[in-house]
Amino acid sequence: MSTENTSTPDSTDGPGDAPESLDVIAVGAHPDDVEIGCGGTLARLVQQGYDVGIVDLTDGEPTPGSPSPEVRLAEAAEAARILGVHRLVLPFPNRRLFDGFEVRVELAKVFRRFRPRIVIGLGGPTPMASPDHAEAARIIDAAVFYSRLTRWDDTFDELPPHTIEQQAWYSLAFASLEAPTDPARFVMDISETLELKLQSIRAYKTQFPPEKDRVFRLVEGRAALHGAIAGFQAGELLTGARPLGVQDLVKSLCLPPS
Repeated sequence: MSTENTSTPDSTDGPGDAPESLDVIAVGAHPDDVEIGCGGTLARLVQQGYDVGIVDLTDGEPTPGSPSPEVRLAEAAEAARILGVHRLVLPFPNRRLFDGFEVRVELAKVFRRFRPRIVIGLGGPTPMASPDHAEAARIIDAAVFYSRLTRWDDTFDELPPHTIEQQAWYSLAFASLEAPTDPARFVMDISETLELKLQSIRAYKTQFPPEKDRVFRLVEGRAALHGAIAGFQAGELLTGARPLGVQDLVKSLCLPPS
């Protein structure tokens, strides 16, 4: 199985024109997971000049509203174009995604190939939603570890090891009132990119028809809540692997004058 993008062309470049490296890769189980969970963050990173990619472990199909995988992949390509990111869809099966050696290796190959500094992944299960989310969380964590292991290059098509500097997580448990319990929580300012996030989600017309408008109210409400807590118009709550270090307390805790 190859890590080449055989499922969908890169959404911002032609096939084969993918960058040599990416600063940040966000991973989801299905196309639309990343957009909902951290699309505003990715769009903001692009605005700040970083090269950003999305990896979907499956094509998300079949689903009740989509006539074919090709339609869903076209929606995914449009969503990536809106955010300004590169996209890769791996050929693992929706609804039957399970943590295992093969999928761990294939995702680690992507990390070794594009050598991101940061990987953003699913933070765990989503109650009353797809169990693929919980499996994806375990796969991502394992692939981050596999990416840096030495004396194992033959398992990874001779791609050299790559140590990912930082890992962060997003949550799709929008109906939960419980805050994440990871070592570090922080809010990314998405005041300038909330609308791009919403547009990228709306690109999935088969998944979010008018009768599912509640999803957008949840996304906007959550962004408003987290943004207000942090002093922004809109924000995305992410968690990190370790507490963030502070060197300048004033600059770190006090927002610049508006």
